[in-house]
This record gives sequence, C-alpha cells and structure tokens, in this order.
Amino acid sequence: MIEAEFWDYDTLDEMADAVAGDIGFIIESALDARGEALIALPGGNTPKPIFDRLVKAKINWKKVTIIPGDERLVPMTDERSNVRMIAQTFLPVGARVVPITGDIDDYKLAGNSADARLKDLKWPPDLVWLGMGNDGHTASIFAGPDLDEALNAPKGRNAIGVMPDPLPPEAPVARVTLTRSAILSARTILITITGQAKRDLLEGAIEDGQSSKLPIGRVLAEAEQPIDIHWAP
Repeated sequence: MIEAEFWDYDTLDEMADAVAGDIGFIIESALDARGEALIALPGGNTPKPIFDRLVKAKINWKKVTIIPGDERLVPMTDERSNVRMIAQTFLPVGARVVPITGDIDDYKLAGNSADARLKDLKWPPDLVWLGMGNDGHTASIFAGPDLDEALNAPKGRNAIGVMPDPLPPEAPVARVTLTRSAILSARTILITITGQAKRDLLEGAIEDGQSSKLPIGRVLAEAEQPIDIHWAP
C-alpha cells in the first residue's frame, strides 16, 4: 500500500511557500548530516514560483548539486530544456548544476551517457521532486516502447533514454529520465500537482497501485518511503 499524504492549499502562492520551505529543510538536513546535498528537480511551469522562493533561502548553495529528474533531447539553449531553467535560477547563487544530456541524438545512447554521468555523483539523492502530466507520466516515464525498461531497470541503473508514444505535442522529442529504481532510491520523494483533474488522476493511480495503467501509479506502487503530495487548484 502506498503511503501518501496530500497537502492542500488554497492558492499556488501558498503551495509555493510551503514547498520551498520543505525543500530548504531537506537541503539543510543533508548539509548538516553529510556536508553536501544532491537533489533532482522537475521541469515544467509549476516549479518556477517554487524555484524563485527557494533560491532566496539562506542555503550554502555551493555544497548543493542539482540535476534534472528528466531531460528532453534538445540543446541546452532551447526553451524546452529542463536544465536551462534550473541553471538560470541556481547557478547565480553558486549551486552545481549537472546536465544529464549532451550532444547525442540517439536517445538510447543518450540514456547510457546520462547513466554514466550520474555514476560520478554521490547517490542516492536527498530529494527527487516529481510532477505529473495529464497522461499520468512522471519524470519522463511515459507510456510507449520504453516504459517497461524505465520501470524495471535494475538497481544501479539510474537513467535511460525513452521515446514517448504518443509524443507530447508541447515537446515532441525523445527524453532521458531517471528510472523507477533511481527515483525510489531517494531519501525523500515529493510531488507537486495542480488542478482537480490531475488530483483525481493521481488518487486513482495510487488506489490502483501496481495494477495502475498510469506510469506514476506503477512508480509509486514500489515506494517504501512515505510520499508527500502538494496540491493546489
């Protein structure tokens, strides 16, 4: 049974304040315990106001390493790049931002390269922050030919390349994503979603668990740690 708790807010601003506070606490706890922190952040629009608050926190960012939880196979200068927004926000305060993709067009090879890059970092992450799409994907674990590989990759395989099917219209490109085992290795998993439709979808996926037809349901069904889900209308 998935141990998930929903935290409800009246506005996006309230949610942004609360989530930024929680992430700041997670980072500070990691710095106190180990002298460094590794966090995986999502792309999309929902994180932006949280990023804006988090970057103002009095954190020793020079000891924080940030990776995107997934990435689109586009140049880092492309507005669709997840690491682009992360770097623009957190590099100026001194954080180490590590891209997980490079100039590799073949998505399978890009996934192998990303996995090799992540092996240079001190795993596991202190935080993996997830979002969820309207189709129930999380990170870039989409329905498609690579779904089973993303879900069933062995422990130690932290990233793979995936080709969503169908391709999302807002970014019809291949991706690299953390695997289920990589996500679930995190010390803390946090989810942010907005809108009633996504809440209904996520609640159904959690209830269905391992039998869920949605990638996020399949991912969370294997979680051993409690999951905090932050929701605003």
